[in-house]
Amino acid sequence: MNLYPINAGNFKLDGGAMFGAVPKAIWNKTNPADQNNLIDISARCLLIEDAKRLVLIDTGMGNKQSEKFFSYYSLWGEGNLESSINNAGFSLDDVTDIFFTHLHFDHCGGAIKKSFSGLGFEPMFRNAVYWTNKKHWDWAVKPNKREVASFLKENLLPIEQTGRLNFLSNSGGQFSFASEFGFDVFYADGHTEKQMLPIITYKGQKIAFAADLIPTAGHIPLPYVMGYDVRPLTTLKEKEVFLNYAVENNVLLFLEHDSLNEIVSLKNTEKGVRINKILKCNEVF
Repeated sequence: MNLYPINAGNFKLDGGAMFGAVPKAIWNKTNPADQNNLIDISARCLLIEDAKRLVLIDTGMGNKQSEKFFSYYSLWGEGNLESSINNAGFSLDDVTDIFFTHLHFDHCGGAIKKSFSGLGFEPMFRNAVYWTNKKHWDWAVKPNKREVASFLKENLLPIEQTGRLNFLSNSGGQFSFASEFGFDVFYADGHTEKQMLPIITYKGQKIAFAADLIPTAGHIPLPYVMGYDVRPLTTLKEKEVFLNYAVENNVLLFLEHDSLNEIVSLKNTEKGVRINKILKCNEVF
């Protein structure tokens, strides 16, 4: 198995929304805001190469939306999904599977592009199978009013129309073994219904793709919960379970949205679980 970090682009989000009830004087120390109160966010995806598959976890927001849409997110930096996959030594057509942690636009938008004619949409990955779970899919295609701006029909319907939309099996527990991929998945309902966090074993080391349960290193303390979460008290409980599991099992966290910190190890302290070491991807894989 080989792992490759994939930069699907960078953007900015409101720091207050990212940290909910936590005061700016606190979160600004770890995630400094600009003059518009925006903090830097990455879309760091993960490419998994094994003997039979090339699996991409999440795809960023893509580039098919309007100029007005992107103006809300202050895109920055040079990275994009296709060039990053190419730099890893692969083409888009080599990708066999897309695993979505969830279907908010900044996690799945890169899977779909505008068609050549400009009149519709088509898959970015022509040979890939697309994976989510049935409960989250149903939640996404009939969105509640709080999340309707995050679940975009131009992202979801073209995936279904490929005929290659698959639902992951789930044993029913919060931790479930994904037999389709050979790794464990942690299911979390606080941010959105049935978000999936893959936990991959690489050369004996467990690495968890932290997605939006712990989007940045600044979100590791338990009360630091995003204002975007639909069930913040559920997130609080899920973080406690997940972080304790990570410490007890020496699990590294791969941070999807942290523009500076790529991977962290954890430790127990008097204040709770905190960062032990900050690592670069090339130090781990």
